[in-house]
Amino acid sequence: MHPVRRAQPDAFSSRVLSVVRRIPPGRVATYGEVAALAGRPRAARAVGNIMRGCGRPDVPCHRVIAAGGRLGGYGGSETLKRSLLAAEGVIVSGSRIRELDRVRWPATRRRAPRTS
Repeated sequence: MHPVRRAQPDAFSSRVLSVVRRIPPGRVATYGEVAALAGRPRAARAVGNIMRGCGRPDVPCHRVIAAGGRLGGYGGSETLKRSLLAAEGVIVSGSRIRELDRVRWPATRRRAPRTS
């Protein structure tokens, strides 16, 4: 009997999984933000594909959302994604995250107002 071997993730996939593992409970990041943090800012769709096929309990895929605060997919169960986020204190209204600026990770830096 031979042991089952899983395909080794490529370098980008490994970086994506590493970034997603760092998203703390109660916070979210968009597919595009994860792609940028993993070194490929134009690879949001690839991040979505990695999240869809992940299925690893050590990777909080439910914390990765679509642009503008939309929930996006979650292995076909938006209801499960909504429940997991709600359990972490993220407010979801319909298919969108409420108070996105409060729960976005990493926190977006705001520029100080100019005084002239």
